[in-house]
Amino acid sequence: MIEVTIDSIRVSLMSQHRVVVLKEVDAARYLAIWIGPDTAEAITMELQNVAVARPMTHDLVKNIVLQMGAKISHIVINELRNDVFFAQIVLDMQGRSIEVDARPSDALALAVRAGSKVFINQRVMDLAGISPETGLDIGDEFDDQGDVKEEDLDIFRDFVDSLDLDDLLPPKDPV
Repeated sequence: MIEVTIDSIRVSLMSQHRVVVLKEVDAARYLAIWIGPDTAEAITMELQNVAVARPMTHDLVKNIVLQMGAKISHIVINELRNDVFFAQIVLDMQGRSIEVDARPSDALALAVRAGSKVFINQRVMDLAGISPETGLDIGDEFDDQGDVKEEDLDIFRDFVDSLDLDDLLPPKDPV
């Protein structure tokens, strides 16, 4: 099993769906999984420590598990079948391991609430994981403070300077 962390949640410009990007802990390999907006919001809210007035569904599940005397040990994204990912929530109940089938998005939302580790099956990562190309420095367009490098803005400035904005103004009313 390969341990991963949630690297980011990205928005698709083509639909209402989101992509959760998981990063391998000990390597520069990533796994992207499409998730719905509601689950993306649930994960993001927990990662950003946003307080809610009442428990959300994933909070409720975590509370039920804890009240039953179990602990959420970890989750595993364990299978990829017909382009669909499958996951298991692994519970520890009095020394007994219990595996519960789940959508990866729900398992991730539960894992962030419980502070549990996230793993990906080696075969799944080999099939669907992506690695940056050799020599490609992800984030090279940013400086040490996370700002876009000045030289990378030149193309954008040239484009903006070439725009003829007079065509966008409404016609003047004759007086």
